[in-house]
Amino acid sequence: MKLNIKNETATLKAVVLGQPGSIGGVPTLDKTYDAKSYETVLHGNYPTEEEIFKEMSIFEKVLLKYDVQVFRPWTLENCNQVFARDVAFVIDDKIINSNIIPDRDDEKEAYEVIYNQIAYNKIYNLPEKAHVEGGDVVLYNDIVFVGLYSGIDYPQFKTARTNLYAFHFLKELFPYKQLIPLELKKHDTNPRAGILHLDCTFMPVSNDKLIVYKDGFLYEKDYNMLLDLFGKENIFEITQEEMYYMNSNIFSISPTVVVSEKKFERLNNHLEQAWGMTVERVPYFEISKMGGLLRCSTLPLIRGE
Repeated sequence: MKLNIKNETATLKAVVLGQPGSIGGVPTLDKTYDAKSYETVLHGNYPTEEEIFKEMSIFEKVLLKYDVQVFRPWTLENCNQVFARDVAFVIDDKIINSNIIPDRDDEKEAYEVIYNQIAYNKIYNLPEKAHVEGGDVVLYNDIVFVGLYSGIDYPQFKTARTNLYAFHFLKELFPYKQLIPLELKKHDTNPRAGILHLDCTFMPVSNDKLIVYKDGFLYEKDYNMLLDLFGKENIFEITQEEMYYMNSNIFSISPTVVVSEKKFERLNNHLEQAWGMTVERVPYFEISKMGGLLRCSTLPLIRGE
């Protein structure tokens, strides 16, 4: 398989979609790893395996409708494998094996079916000290945005998934790219106060457009840099409540086609009416209760040029 991912929006050819089967029971509060799951467990409305299976099946049908080759990891017993984005990510023709939080390390073995089709010299493992997950890596051609948290209290946050060490490692691995760090606000139990991954607050769509939640960044200068880069007229700003429901975590099949949650009315209407895009509306509300949405469920392998 010849990997090729340079951005978030070029025409999708091949993707890994997470696995909804055998996710195990509802986690206890101390076994939740993100603020949204913490809140869901606390309120007793964690999604069922049946609901997750139904939503992912609809998403898969949309991908197949656009002739995308869909790979699935093996199903591991009693293991939540919905969010493929955390396990690995592709930049250009290289796949980087994420150092995900230790509690989820078992998920990696289920991807052997995918790795077996990739040349071994295109697979990269990170040093132990380099923590990064695919949700914090957003590609924009020659620019790689990396969401991270560099505070000295980094080890105390379950929701701090990407560190400065990983940022510098990626910088060495891709010296020809411009890597831009974006510091994110973190909170382990309040999903309105912190950001789990960069793609939960920021996402390029089309060729030059951007969905962004301004207050997800620790420093206003990062938001202002994005304003300068994309231009205010090309930015759709989401509210705190829209961020909470993960409006930025939609998924592009091409520069003109996106898959979005059907309840994101304000966003979906803007994408269609103001930016002339086709929006494939799917139900993904139940899966969102686990701290991720459409982009989180995918690991793109090949996009067109």
